[in-house]
Amino acid sequence: MTTDTKPAPETMSKQAQRAEWLRENRTRLSVIAALVFILLAALIGLEPEDRFATIMQGLSVGALTFLVASGLSLIFGLMDVLNLAHGEIFMLGAYVGWTIYTRFDTALDVAVPLLLVAAPFTLMPLWRRLAEKIRQLDINWHGALWVVALAVAYVAWLLVFARSRADAPDSGASGFVVTIVTLVFAAGLAALLWRWRHHRSVGETAGEMKLTAWSFFIVGLGAAVAAVTKFPLVIWDAEDFAKSPSNFSVQIDLGQLAPLPPDTFGWPALIAFAVLLAGGALIALGLSCFRTHAGELTALTGRHWAAFGGMVAAAMVLHLGKVSINEWIFGLSTTWRFFLAMAIATCVGAAVGAFIEVVLIRPLYDRPIYQLMITLGVGFILIELVREIWGRPEFTMARPAAFNGTGEGCPGEGLGGFFSGCSTVEVFGSRLRVYNEGFIVLVGILVLIGVTLLLKRTRIGMVIRAGVQDPEMVQALGINVRRVFTVVFAMGSGLAALGGVLAAPSIGLSTGMGAVFLLGAIVALAVGGLTSFPGAAAGAVLVGLLQQIIIRYGQTGISVPFLDEPFKPSPTVVPAAAILLMVVVLLVLPSGLFGRSER
Repeated sequence: MTTDTKPAPETMSKQAQRAEWLRENRTRLSVIAALVFILLAALIGLEPEDRFATIMQGLSVGALTFLVASGLSLIFGLMDVLNLAHGEIFMLGAYVGWTIYTRFDTALDVAVPLLLVAAPFTLMPLWRRLAEKIRQLDINWHGALWVVALAVAYVAWLLVFARSRADAPDSGASGFVVTIVTLVFAAGLAALLWRWRHHRSVGETAGEMKLTAWSFFIVGLGAAVAAVTKFPLVIWDAEDFAKSPSNFSVQIDLGQLAPLPPDTFGWPALIAFAVLLAGGALIALGLSCFRTHAGELTALTGRHWAAFGGMVAAAMVLHLGKVSINEWIFGLSTTWRFFLAMAIATCVGAAVGAFIEVVLIRPLYDRPIYQLMITLGVGFILIELVREIWGRPEFTMARPAAFNGTGEGCPGEGLGGFFSGCSTVEVFGSRLRVYNEGFIVLVGILVLIGVTLLLKRTRIGMVIRAGVQDPEMVQALGINVRRVFTVVFAMGSGLAALGGVLAAPSIGLSTGMGAVFLLGAIVALAVGGLTSFPGAAAGAVLVGLLQQIIIRYGQTGISVPFLDEPFKPSPTVVPAAAILLMVVVLLVLPSGLFGRSER
């Protein structure tokens, strides 16, 4: 009797598949092995007490880079859009997080007008129906042009001259002069618009609708801006140290609070509420005029009115209870305020990303060059906006109390020291910062796990992955691809804003912080693979480790034969080494370490 030892067909198939996979990825595996070997050799060359610290510092930088790179990977993988404003959203998240952390009253002042302007957008079916009615109306275009011109002139004056509420137009001689100048400017602008209309859109329904849309949009924007000037919006004055971000950072670090301005609510505030709602409605109506089609009309349900009323009620509650809410927030520990800052900044980043996708990117899906240009422009606008609102471009942010302890038992010892409330802890002979090498790394790991589970275990994740593979098929199945695009863009932007909040206590706040991490994220994506989410994580870790190893050797030096003193790499070598790594990887693997070979 003989025993047949021949493998089963299924086993042979699996073995054949494994062998085929190894043959196809032979080059990829060789490059990964070579990179790991080089990094290990470099780490072994360091002093024993520096090795673990360098690894953890590299993971900390890699975690921040990953938060930016992961968003870029999701957006590019699904939409083929390289968002050059992604770094500025990272920066915006840092400034928003600082404001929530140190000046929650200012955040409330900003939230109220935004809620009131956004509230009418919940009634879009109503504005779409009105836009369809406007198509059938005989509009007095000469009067409409005058209204548009006046709104533009007033808004321009506010933006150029009204630096604070005290400088807003008022009665008296100055108000009279401002009125005359505005009217003269408006007359010239109206004449130009009238001539443009007669030359380019006479008898053209599309041209007239476009002019109608712009009329409502600009008038609504002018009304909203005018109303905002009547609200207590805080504009940081760099010349007044008492209002500067630096001073508040010092105060919060010392456990001190600045006196809050008294809250007011009367007829001026009610009028401002009404004007803001009207401005938001006009802006929404203008956008509906741009994009209204008969097939887009939907029923106005109670859900829409509930959303509208909820947002208005929330704005009124925030305004009336500003002082009480702010006192309660500042009664919390700095740790809980920091967690709140993380959550709100992430939501703000997601909202900004959704706005960019819907308003700017969506009309340009078939024009990739225009996408790059417009996102680059948005990045510059965000930088100038931050400079205008926060005044001083650079300042610091204090660490939360949970990561800034110096009491009994500090500095901590062992891995358990990460939970002792100390600022530093000694592990394996290396001194580590609990916030940088502990909390930031932990958040990066949690985000990696959470987004991976979202992509692989949820319906929206399945749709996103399918959209990356075949967007036409997803649309053919009846799935709203545009909505998926908006969700992905918002998710990616929210992750970038979260990274900005995490980076602020570590590296401080500056308008150039976004560009630095955007460059690192692009390098990490190129190394790991543009369309691969795990590749974004691997590339970010590789770039972070490489940079920290070079920085460490710049401190300790490298022993080189025939040299009397150790060679110390210059700090300028750090970004150059990352770019060199990218070039080497792309020369061997054009799709990156984990990217698809073909799209």
